[in-house]
Amino acid sequence: MFKRDVIQIKDLILKNLRAQGLETPLLQKRLIDSWQEVAGEMIAGYTENVYIRNQTLYVKLSSPALRADLSMMRKEMVQRLNAHVGTQVIVDIKYC
Repeated sequence: MFKRDVIQIKDLILKNLRAQGLETPLLQKRLIDSWQEVAGEMIAGYTENVYIRNQTLYVKLSSPALRADLSMMRKEMVQRLNAHVGTQVIVDIKYC
């Protein structure tokens, strides 16, 4: 009798995504989609646009006062967003 190597389906899917270069865009999409949940509904109400470029999350806000407040807690938001996704996707946030 021989022993088979058993691989979980999750590992196969991740390996396939990496091979096709789709893992990073998928993680970025999950992080952008989690902005409203992590930031909260009040902040999400002032958010006009969210996108990622070069491991930096750019968040366009309609309130200058909120932009200043969130700039002070930038590192905390980076940690919370990355923790929500489960891996490091971004290293910085810029509010514009």
